[in-house]
Amino acid sequence: MKKILMVLTSHSEMENTDGKTGVWLGEFTDPYYEFIDAGYSVTLASPKGGRPPVDPMSELTENITASNRRYQQDEPAKSMFSHTTPLNQMNAADYDAVFYPGGHGPIWDLAKDNDSGILILDFLDAGKPVAAVCHGPAALISANTQRPGFLQGKVVSAFSDTEETMVGRSGHVPYLLQSKLEELGAEVKTALVPFLSHVETDGLLITGQNPLSAAPAAKALIELLEESTEGHAVSEQDNIASTQKTQEEEWKEVPEDPTRPSNRDIDFAKNSVDDPDSGHKTEEEEWQERADRYMEEKPDDLKP
Repeated sequence: MKKILMVLTSHSEMENTDGKTGVWLGEFTDPYYEFIDAGYSVTLASPKGGRPPVDPMSELTENITASNRRYQQDEPAKSMFSHTTPLNQMNAADYDAVFYPGGHGPIWDLAKDNDSGILILDFLDAGKPVAAVCHGPAALISANTQRPGFLQGKVVSAFSDTEETMVGRSGHVPYLLQSKLEELGAEVKTALVPFLSHVETDGLLITGQNPLSAAPAAKALIELLEESTEGHAVSEQDNIASTQKTQEEEWKEVPEDPTRPSNRDIDFAKNSVDDPDSGHKTEEEEWQERADRYMEEKPDDLKP
């Protein structure tokens, strides 16, 4: 069973407004159920642990998704969400991949969280995928702080400057995420039309643009994990076949044991038994004759 770590924001405050932010609920629930339905196990973490704040706007009727409704009836999932593990207790070695949902919160806390930045690098260095959606890619900024130049040349997607302006929050954030990522050397690609789904995959890094990209980003991560599993299985099969071939070759190279009849003698003996012109000897007589002749020809030092 694949194990997925989902890292959520712990930040709720915005700038120059009384409005609140936090996790955009659909960006958590959509990927969460993609993973669960794929048979994966999911662990939730956040910088502060406990229950992450939820962006109130993501709970408005027009933003409710099917996965949101499913979540409201899922008591185990709700309990898990209310008891996330502190991020500093997470280890990349315990999971197969990590996923960062958005909501505006990550551009404050996860963008600066050292534990998060180190965790992302640990996953990638171990050959494990890292995925993030909407404002979740802000977590990559911390990874770039830990390893300067990390984002240089990376192809990513994230909540666009245009989308930030259109939702009326461009004046309530410390920076525009698209511009910030581009300043750090990333190539940010977005959908031609704002708010349409868009996902980019650059090696082990998967990023989605906006809430509508959450499920597609999770599916891209699942596909990457399954391809990795299939490739490993093929590699294992090739290795087994190679090992078997080598063993067969080694058996052929083993010197014939002088204490037992050769394959040629055994074949001759069998043919003689089946041959009607062999003097009509019984099978026991044929085998006894072969054994007597073998003992006569056997080297003296091997005779009993």
